[in-house]
Amino acid sequence: MAAPERFTDHAPAKVNLTLSVLGRRPDGYHALESLVAFADIGDGLSFAPDGELALTVSGPRAGQAGEAADNLVIKAALALAERVPDLRLGTFHLDKRLPVAAGLGGGSADAAAALRLLARANDVAVYDARLFEAARATGADVPVCLDPRPRLMRGIGEILSAPLTLPPLPAVLVNPGIALSTKSVFVRWSAAAEPPAFDLSQFAAPLGRDECLQLLALHGNDLESPAIALEPTIADVLAALRAVPGCRLARMSGSGATCFALFAAAAAAIEGAQKLAAAYPQWWVRATALGSG
Repeated sequence: MAAPERFTDHAPAKVNLTLSVLGRRPDGYHALESLVAFADIGDGLSFAPDGELALTVSGPRAGQAGEAADNLVIKAALALAERVPDLRLGTFHLDKRLPVAAGLGGGSADAAAALRLLARANDVAVYDARLFEAARATGADVPVCLDPRPRLMRGIGEILSAPLTLPPLPAVLVNPGIALSTKSVFVRWSAAAEPPAFDLSQFAAPLGRDECLQLLALHGNDLESPAIALEPTIADVLAALRAVPGCRLARMSGSGATCFALFAAAAAAIEGAQKLAAAYPQWWVRATALGSG
């Protein structure tokens, strides 16, 4: 008897290396510009086509995943089913490893992985416009996660540059166990001096690690201050990261509360993560490399 058909995929964590809020749009959303990269850690997702749409969840963060009906994996599958006639559905299983509401796009990465799995199971081309349409309908961060490579993301997430070549960036990710509502953070945002815009020609030639770190230092995350106003612990996380030997840059990702530190050498990131995990056992701490997930 043949083994049941099963497809698997990786849902890498999304990290906003920079995030500029360019203003509030007439529709109430905020226009953004963000340089996005992906970590080599994330959630795992598998799919068994059997006709009945369902989701099971396991893993260290399974308890934070919420009700299956509200999960972005299910929403993405339904969005694609609306656009692809006779789409074969089935059972997804999510190995939830990333903290939720953490600024790492975990739910969006899961949804994007679900769309890729459905495409493979249904012989839908990865460049089919219906995949991107379903991604947009599912959530603002899902389109950039659909093909997880470094990009400049604009608008509310729907305007994406071509993939960018970044050097692997050794990093440490830290989440202090705080879940932040993106909406609550944006409510506290107020316009400041207009940030410098990214010039995509800066990425035309491959950047060295030092060049990339220097470029990132010119930008920031406009949501960092409002997030700290809501949760001052984020400032403690950033201070702890900046105190790690070899840290070249520390910043919050997305709307928080996860923060990251970048290093020139992987050994420094690994050693730093070990020391932070020992000093703050209540924090989620991971050494990783940022670039393509």
